[in-house]
Amino acid sequence: MIVTLNDSLSFKNLGFLQLIFFQYMKKFNNLIFISALGLGLSMISCKKVEGPGGTSTITGKVFIRQYNANFTVLTDQYYAADEDVFIIYGDDPAYGDKTTTNFDGTYQFEYLREGKYTVFAYSEDSINYPTKHKIPVLKTVEITKRNQEVSVGTLVILK
Repeated sequence: MIVTLNDSLSFKNLGFLQLIFFQYMKKFNNLIFISALGLGLSMISCKKVEGPGGTSTITGKVFIRQYNANFTVLTDQYYAADEDVFIIYGDDPAYGDKTTTNFDGTYQFEYLREGKYTVFAYSEDSINYPTKHKIPVLKTVEITKRNQEVSVGTLVILK
């Protein structure tokens, strides 16, 4: 049997055409598999994790208890203005963002996704006071849904 394509190619049997067809289909199936695998991996890697990009807010206040040099006498206490507050997204080893308290000690972290967060401010270390080390005062909260406002409450720090 002779097959003629466009009167320019002649083949003595269909075996050659079948071979070309199956090679083409093999490459096409590999391409489909690789595309599906890439799409699947990208969907797995696009899992939304803690951090910016959401619609929720974490709020709180910072309160200062001010002591004398050796932390034996409380000299003053007030809500902290211009105090740095930090947030850690999930289990990250470092903080993800920082903000500063308002005149009344309030702060907020906006546009957060669902997940666990740790908020902290630095306090003087009253136990090892001569060293002037600062220690973090930590509170952990969880955002469980969109458009949620979660209050950390009050972080009490020493000065």
